[in-house]
Amino acid sequence: MAVANQSLAVEDGTGTGAGGKEYTQDGSVDLRGNPVLRSKRGGWTACTFIVVYELFERMAYYGIAANLFIYLTDKMHQGTVEASNNVTNWSGTVFLTPLLGAYVADAYLGRYWTFVVGSAIYLMGMLLLTLSVSVGALKPPECVGKVCPPASALQAGVYFGGLYIIALGNGGTKPNISTIGADQFDDFDAREKSHKLSFFNWWMFTIFVGILFSSTVLVYLQDNVSWSVGYGIPTLGLIASIAIFLAGTPVYRHKLPQGSAFTRMGKVVGAALRKWRLPVPADAKELHELELEAYTKKHKFRMDSTNSMRFLNKAAVKDVVGGSSSAVAKWSLCTVTEVEETKQIMKLIPLLVTMFVPCTLIAQTNTLFVKQGTTMNRHMGAGSFEIPPASLGAFVTLTMLVAIVVYDRVFVKAVRRHTKNPRGISLLTRMGIGLLVQVLTMGTASLIESQRLSYARSHGLQTGGKLRLSIFVLLPQFVLMGLADAFLVVGKIEFFYDQAPESMKSLGTALSLTAYGVGNVLSSFILSLVTRVTGRRGSPWVADNLNAAHLDYYYAFLTLLAAANCVVFAVLAHRYKYRAESTDTIDVDMDVQAKREAAKKIHSEPMA
Repeated sequence: MAVANQSLAVEDGTGTGAGGKEYTQDGSVDLRGNPVLRSKRGGWTACTFIVVYELFERMAYYGIAANLFIYLTDKMHQGTVEASNNVTNWSGTVFLTPLLGAYVADAYLGRYWTFVVGSAIYLMGMLLLTLSVSVGALKPPECVGKVCPPASALQAGVYFGGLYIIALGNGGTKPNISTIGADQFDDFDAREKSHKLSFFNWWMFTIFVGILFSSTVLVYLQDNVSWSVGYGIPTLGLIASIAIFLAGTPVYRHKLPQGSAFTRMGKVVGAALRKWRLPVPADAKELHELELEAYTKKHKFRMDSTNSMRFLNKAAVKDVVGGSSSAVAKWSLCTVTEVEETKQIMKLIPLLVTMFVPCTLIAQTNTLFVKQGTTMNRHMGAGSFEIPPASLGAFVTLTMLVAIVVYDRVFVKAVRRHTKNPRGISLLTRMGIGLLVQVLTMGTASLIESQRLSYARSHGLQTGGKLRLSIFVLLPQFVLMGLADAFLVVGKIEFFYDQAPESMKSLGTALSLTAYGVGNVLSSFILSLVTRVTGRRGSPWVADNLNAAHLDYYYAFLTLLAAANCVVFAVLAHRYKYRAESTDTIDVDMDVQAKREAAKKIHSEPMA
C-alpha cells in the first residue's frame, strides 16, 4: 500500500505522499524502481559514501599510475620513449573504456550495477598487478652491473595484463560514479540544485587528496621499501572503497536506464538522411513530438525545436505514407526532443576535440616531467633522504587543492555579485583560463629544461650522470600545471556533464574522460613522431640520456601547439550557446484535485 501511495504521488506530480512526506521530483527511484523520499535518500548524506569511495579509489589508481614510468624504466628496463608511450597508451585506454561503460549503463544495467560490475573487474586487475611485483617468478630480473635483461614474455604479460584489466574495470566505474553522485541532487528542487553547483569542486578536492597520498607516501614506499608494499596498500584501499560504496546503497537515489544514447542519436541521423528530400515545416509545431504528459509522467525533460543543425529536424518531419502518417516505420520518425538531444551532443564534439591537446600536456606530468627529476639532485639538505622523482607530482595536487578551495569559497562569491552567474564565471571561461595557464606552464617548462641542459653541459655531463642541480628547480612547472588543472579539469568535467541532455548524463561524463584517452594516445603519437623525425636529422629531441637531448625544444613545440589550440577553443567558446531545457512541473490543488501545468526555462549558464 505504501508503494502504491508513493507511485500515485509521483504520477500526480505532487511529490507528496501520505503524511505530507516529500518525494523527489526528478524521477529518482530505489533499486526496486520505487519513488524515494527526499528526506530518506540522496543529498550530501548519500554523497558522503560516494566521495569517500572516490578518495580511496583514486589512492589506488594513482598508487599505480604516479610511479608507473619509474617501474617501467627501473624494473622492466625500458627506454625513455618506450616507457613514456607505454604509460600514455595505458592511460589512454583507461580513459577510453568509459565510453563502453556509459553505453552499458544507459542501455542495459543502469549506473549502479554497471559500477558494481566494473569495480569487481578493477579489483581483479589490482590483485594481478600486486602478484606480478610480489611473486619471484613474475618479477623482472635485476640488473647485473650495466647489463639489464628484459622482462620475459610471462612477466610482461602478467604485469600489462593487470594494467589493462584495470583499464577495463575503470570503464565501468569512472563514467558512472560521478554521475551517481550528481544524481543525489534533485534539479527540480532549488536548494538541492544549488548544492550540485559545489559538488564537482568538492568531488575534485577529494580526488586530489587521494592523489596527494599516492604521489607522496605510496611513491616513497615503492622506491624505498618495496613494490609489493607499494602496490599492496592501494589494493587494500580499493577493497575498502568498494565496501564503503556498497554500505551506502540504502541511501542512494537511482535513475532508471533510458536506453542507449548512441542508438537514439543513430536513429536521428538515419531518419534525417532517409528524409533528406522532405522540407522542414516553418511551424515547429508540425514536427513530431509527444504530449506534455508523456514527459511529466516520467519526470523527463521536453525540449523545444531549434534552427541549429536544421537538417536534423527532418528526422521529426511526419512522412505521410499512403495518406496516413501512422504507416511511418519506427526508425524513420523521431521526436523533437530526440532531435534536440542529438544536436546537443553534436555541439559538444568540436569543444571536445579542443580538449585533446590539453590532455596531452597533462600526460607529460607523469612521464617526461618525472624523467627530468631522475637526472637531478633529489636530496633534501645534508641528510640521506631522497625525494622520489614522481613525488613532485604532489605539488600539482597541492596547488589544485588550494586553488579549488580559494576558487569555490572566495573567487566565486566575489565574482557572482557582478556577473549574477551562480558559478561566478561561465564554465567555458573557466576552461579558457586553464588553457592559457597551460600555455604558460609549457613555456616555463621549456625555459627550465634549457637551463638544466646548460648546467649539464657546463659541467661536462653530456654523456650522462646526475646533476647537482636541485630537483626543486622543476617546481614552477608542476605548480603551474596544478593551477591550470584547477580551472580546466574541474570545469571540463562539469561542462560536459551539465551540457549533456538529461537522459545522456553518463555519456556526457564519458566524453570528458574520452578527452584524456585521446590526449594520452596523441601524446604517444607526437612523442614517437618527433623522436623519429629529429633522430633522422642527427639528434633526437627526446632520448634516454636527457643531457644529450633537446627536451626544451620538445616542450617549446608543445607550447606552440597549446597556444594554437587555445585560439581555436576561444573561437568555438565564443560561438557556443549553452543549452536550455523546458521542464514541466505539475501542481495539484489538494482541495479540488485540479491539475495545473506550468513551464519554466532552466538555463544551465547565462549566454556567453
